[in-house]
Amino acid sequence: MTARFTYLGDMLFWILVAALTAALAVILLYPLLRGAKAADNIRAGEAAVYRDQLRELDRDLNGGLITPEEADYARAEIGRRLIAVSADEPAETPKPARHHRFTEAFVLLVLPVLGLCLYLTTGRPDLPSQPLEARLENPGNDVAVLITKAERHLAEKPDDGKGWDVLAPIYFRTMRVNDAQVAYRNAIRLLGPSPVRLDGLAETLMAVSDGVVTEEARQVLEQSLTLEPDNPRARFYIALSMEQAGRPDEARQAFEALAKQSPADAPWLPLVNEHIAMNGGAKSGADPAAPGAGPAAPGANLAAPGNPTQQDVAAAETMSAGDRQQMIRGMVESLDAKLNEDPNNFEGWMRLVRSYAVLNDKDRAADALKRGLAAFPPPGEQGRQLLALARELGIATEGATQ
Repeated sequence: MTARFTYLGDMLFWILVAALTAALAVILLYPLLRGAKAADNIRAGEAAVYRDQLRELDRDLNGGLITPEEADYARAEIGRRLIAVSADEPAETPKPARHHRFTEAFVLLVLPVLGLCLYLTTGRPDLPSQPLEARLENPGNDVAVLITKAERHLAEKPDDGKGWDVLAPIYFRTMRVNDAQVAYRNAIRLLGPSPVRLDGLAETLMAVSDGVVTEEARQVLEQSLTLEPDNPRARFYIALSMEQAGRPDEARQAFEALAKQSPADAPWLPLVNEHIAMNGGAKSGADPAAPGAGPAAPGANLAAPGNPTQQDVAAAETMSAGDRQQMIRGMVESLDAKLNEDPNNFEGWMRLVRSYAVLNDKDRAADALKRGLAAFPPPGEQGRQLLALARELGIATEGATQ
């Protein structure tokens, strides 16, 4: 019985294919076939109009509306036009058939054959049909089907905290941030707060606000720290909120504390060091110009555009806060000028965008982002990192890729 239904299904499929092919051929051929008939109809219509004019001319003459001389002149002109239309008919009638014969053959024969060959090459006529229910029972690696299956389950059992806990990060990874926010809140309500859930909710809130650590996100992160005081993710985002609020000294201290707590091989340490440098400090254990730092690793780029020299760092230690800020601004402008001369420096663009953001100069940060994306377009990995940095810093990306 199953084999019979499969056979009938295959037959129905090919019948539908044949019907659609025929319908498409009719649609394509109709203008070609109609062209010759339309030309005949136009000429016949013109001849009928001229004959009506001749009859009307006789009525006007009989009614005394025109003189015989005027009637003769008008009759000669109408007769000339009628003869011209009638003389064109034999010469033009066969043209459409000769002109469109190859096109009609192409539509009727070549196009269906090409379509069939293309389907047999790229399609899967042997693949059995899979209705939605069947795909939900065996989703495989189809993320969309997995999400649909989880959503159906939660619609039936909305108090399943584990289901919300599993679905929330999937929503976030697929950029359904509003759904992720609801899922994280439900998981926290049903299962209780945990550092992982609270951090996920905070990241979702930041994604909704284009990378800005809002007050609500900060409160969620502080709650996460009460459960895990050494949580590096929460500490990083709280330090970032200070940076975004225009409090570079507090931000630098928070980032430095996080760097001291982090292992030397922590994957987040390079990013923390970048923020320390952008807020007027020296990279912890990474900057060759920092006091007491060991020799640079082989191949390290000590003269990368915008990096402070040992003299700069030493001079900064003896400056007031205002003088240090002025020195930082001068270094940023120097980096900007060097990138204008040599734009093929991805790390330089990352530092420049972040520097202008720390200096609370959003306009220059957006301009630097646009120029950086011109050198490293968004389709590439480096371009995507620039856009991610802009969202993290709350820099508008609209128009930056134009």
